[in-house]
Amino acid sequence: MASFQAMTTPAAAITSHQSCGNESATNDSGGYTHDDVVSFKAAETVIELASTFKEKPDPSNLVFGTVFTDHMLTIEWSASDGWQKPHIGPFKNLSMHPASSALHYAVELFEGLKAYRGVDNNIRLFRPLNNMERMLRSAYRAGLPSFGKEELLECIRKLVKIEKAWVPESSSASLYIRPTLIGTEPSLGVKKPSRALLYVILSPVGPYFSTGIFSPVSLWADPKYTRAWRGGTGDCKMGGNYGASIYAQYEAMEVGCQQVLWLYGDSHQITEVGTMNLFLYWINENGDEELATPPLDGVILPGVTRQSIIDLAHKWGDFKVTERYLTMGDLITALKENRVKEMFGAGTACVVCPVGRILYKGNNLHIPTMDNGPKLTTRILKQLTDIQYGRIESDWTHSVQ
Repeated sequence: MASFQAMTTPAAAITSHQSCGNESATNDSGGYTHDDVVSFKAAETVIELASTFKEKPDPSNLVFGTVFTDHMLTIEWSASDGWQKPHIGPFKNLSMHPASSALHYAVELFEGLKAYRGVDNNIRLFRPLNNMERMLRSAYRAGLPSFGKEELLECIRKLVKIEKAWVPESSSASLYIRPTLIGTEPSLGVKKPSRALLYVILSPVGPYFSTGIFSPVSLWADPKYTRAWRGGTGDCKMGGNYGASIYAQYEAMEVGCQQVLWLYGDSHQITEVGTMNLFLYWINENGDEELATPPLDGVILPGVTRQSIIDLAHKWGDFKVTERYLTMGDLITALKENRVKEMFGAGTACVVCPVGRILYKGNNLHIPTMDNGPKLTTRILKQLTDIQYGRIESDWTHSVQ
């Protein structure tokens, strides 16, 4: 097999922002970091195997996030006793106090990563520590307890190993991993919760979009809705960010578009798309061939796939790679001047997804992604999936065996 080695992650080219996108977090006094936390220990995991097992679904007929495996991981926390021992047991409903803070004040967060069955039948996780670090930063921002990211990753490995038969034998499917951390404070006070629950569930999935793995999507860009703002939680993976977007998503569908292209500010800055970060491959204002994506300024989610694409493109060195602000005005001008080559979204759920059309101010903007191959989007998809499915050896993957 070919070999690919990860390079050092480059710093954002435009901005620096203390947020969920940073590698660590401290409080205002500077005296606390996540490394100080007393975590649960994966070595102490209690395992209770299920007595009955579900039938495995056909990988070719999977609907995203609707089927779940036989087991789940749960870890309880309280301010008085700290973290309890991790427990892997049969998949079941949760029992919660009706006043739990997650239900009333959205004191919760989640992550999303995948396990892939490789061409050699080995099961791999793709850059999972990046997800653990982002989850830890989200927990800090939400006032939820910290934990050891390596310990959680090892617990997830144990769970996936138990459920390895659920990892699809398909190069277009995978096992989606959903770590979740919720406040279970049993009172109606708006405060930092005294109790919390960390749990992980698994779901075999196929393509995120019903149109398939590489069909171009249409986007609705309307400035009347704002997904996030500086100083908010748009750069953390919290459910409130997604729940508040559903209304706009349905309005997009009513006008014939599949996803919302979120704009920010009076200049209509392009930020991200629904569940994806966004990339523009074009000839920029200075005549340079450039792959551009919005910077991590606190408004967008620091995606793992986003960073992986930036790392790959830097390693290739074939064109300029920039984290920069882009506006709808920039895009429209570039389209008129035939400078746009490709536009695509990127995320764990979809990997990469070409953009074919944007509806903006009543005008349909044709994005010539598919007219141009799409050469770069296809190249990125192949490189990432070759790593994920073990066709290329890489230190970006972690073996479950």
